[in-house]
Amino acid sequence: MSVTEGGPAGRSILVVDDTPNNLKLLADLLESQGYRVTTADCGEACLKAVELESPDLVLLDVMMPDLNGYEVCKRIRERDATRLTPIVLVTALDAKEERVKGIEAGADDFLSKPINRPELMARVRSLLRIKELHDTVHAQAKELASFNQQLEERVQEQVGRIERMSELKRFLPPQIAELIERDDGGVASKQLEPHRRRIVVVFLDLRGFTAFAGAEEPEEVMRMLSEFHSAMGALVWKHEGTLDRYTGDGMMVFFNDPVEIQDPETRALRMALEMQAACGELQSDWDRRGYDLGLGIGVSSGHATIGAIGFEKRFDYTAIGTVTNLSARLCGEARAGQILVTGRCLAAAGDGFGAEALGELELKGIPKPVPVFNLAPEAPADPAP
Repeated sequence: MSVTEGGPAGRSILVVDDTPNNLKLLADLLESQGYRVTTADCGEACLKAVELESPDLVLLDVMMPDLNGYEVCKRIRERDATRLTPIVLVTALDAKEERVKGIEAGADDFLSKPINRPELMARVRSLLRIKELHDTVHAQAKELASFNQQLEERVQEQVGRIERMSELKRFLPPQIAELIERDDGGVASKQLEPHRRRIVVVFLDLRGFTAFAGAEEPEEVMRMLSEFHSAMGALVWKHEGTLDRYTGDGMMVFFNDPVEIQDPETRALRMALEMQAACGELQSDWDRRGYDLGLGIGVSSGHATIGAIGFEKRFDYTAIGTVTNLSARLCGEARAGQILVTGRCLAAAGDGFGAEALGELELKGIPKPVPVFNLAPEAPADPAP
């Protein structure tokens, strides 16, 4: 077996003949056209060359001493890798009879000896064009399969990410969960380190809960809290607040951290109003069950230190500062149905909110009296100082 380098578009042709002169003649003709030619002088050598070289076309003599051309053709067709390799049978026997046998063996075309050069080149070029099309389709199929595999992997990765995100959001505010999920090079970890920022804090608490919890069975208390938390939690998510923590029958929510947002005061007050409306709907059912419950809310704005606190097994993301104490005190002062908000926070929220001025309140732990308003969407707004 011998190999000659060359070849238009890198195409290779395997020439098989047990007669050296025929082998040389065909090889010379093809090499003169620039093809890369491999030769074999028997059927077994042909099969080895096909396996090793993977030629683009095989010119195969029919009459050979070990394996004839028909048997070699059948074996080539049995291999998946060469099932579509073009095969031209070259024969000096009766063309009509040999053509039938050749078709049954899997041949693509036929040449009669003695070889006609123009006919040889025309058939070679024609079959190589077909081979090129087969190769293109095969390459595209592999590329498509690879793309589908990558797409499937990406989909699985995204599904896993969504599942992890859903699990994280059960225990962490969604903003925190998203920062952790997309953490790249510790960027999110740095964002969760203690830092100072202006935020709006909302405290809410159920009035009458202590008496209710003491009078009802624990299962009923848990049922009521589940209804309450579900309704309030949906509104926190809707307005993109950060749920700091549950406090039994209450919650602490803040806005503008860890992701800064526009109009945090406006969002906080709108959320508070919708919370009171949602609690009013719950109260209709609570009244039928004999529950004497109502919701009080306190809202204030100011600077706080925010970040993750805890130890390596458990961290919470929280805000610490006067603004959180002030909101908690306002919530404690609020009667059922009230939303107490500081004048500073109301002024920052702008127009669109009605409020009743309650004057300055002295609140425990707050050094100065605080101008306070009762937020009510239907009431005319008093000018905040």
